[in-house]
Amino acid sequence: MSGRADKSIMRSLGEFCGHVLKGVRTDPAAPVARSTRVARERVEEELRDTPAGKIVLRRTVIEEIVLPEGRDGPAGTAGR
Repeated sequence: MSGRADKSIMRSLGEFCGHVLKGVRTDPAAPVARSTRVARERVEEELRDTPAGKIVLRRTVIEEIVLPEGRDGPAGTAGR
């Protein structure tokens, strides 16, 4: 072990209740304090004949970069 005393059951219970209360009080519709950028977006479409008629199969792949709050990205990429 690391030499530190284990948490008591009451402390663990208090931390658990604190996490639950934080989740209840947090507004899920509030904006997130991080920024994302779309690095690449690719859409593939394919038309197929089936016994029920023609259908369109579509695959969309979006690659995003999630930046920590307060950063606009690597130097020199702020306007891209």
